Amino acid sequence: MRAPLSIIIPTRNAEAGLAATLASLMEGLEAGVIREVVVADGGSTDGTLRIAEAAGAVIVTGASGRGGQLRAGVAASAGDWIFVLHADTVLDAGWATIVTDAMARGQAGYGRLAFRAAGFAPRLVAGWANWRSRVFALPYGDQGLLISRVAYDAAGGYRDIPLMEDVALAQAVKGQLIPLDFTAQTGAERYVQGGWFRRGGRNLITLIRYLWGADPERLAASYRRP
Repeated sequence: MRAPLSIIIPTRNAEAGLAATLASLMEGLEAGVIREVVVADGGSTDGTLRIAEAAGAVIVTGASGRGGQLRAGVAASAGDWIFVLHADTVLDAGWATIVTDAMARGQAGYGRLAFRAAGFAPRLVAGWANWRSRVFALPYGDQGLLISRVAYDAAGGYRDIPLMEDVALAQAVKGQLIPLDFTAQTGAERYVQGGWFRRGGRNLITLIRYLWGADPERLAASYRRP
């Protein structure tokens, strides 16, 4: 029987964190859970594709835009289950057992967010993200998202939008996602550069604007401004 899980990783100039992300997947390969790793690249000009190729990943290239990249990556995969990770997210030990158990129960879900940074601000921002996910059922992609292909297809898949593609999918699956007991440690570079509370505040405002109907293209343009 073929392994059930397709890992989908959207990338664009992600060489700084991709190797660690791929290394954290090794326990899933050793357990026979992972069928394939698909790297959906949006025009990297650094060593991202070299790292992905060396790891044996399936590489899909196309226009930059995380929603479109993820949609293309899922379309190129063949597993009965899909597990989406960001290219700077590292899974903690034991994740493969937890994900395997969730798949056996037919349960979609997401991990607990943590940042690879010390101090009060990283804990507070991660705590807010985890609370938001539990209370409003709106996890972000950097927490790791597990979903069956059946549920993914029924929800219409990822929308080809440059921002909030993860929120759009979470809304579409209508509360099927639950927290799973693994930690997804993500990079903190954007928060360090932009300021923890400033970046966190911008993220919250962006989410609220999206939920109120703002155009994702305009949100993305605003989000990318320094």
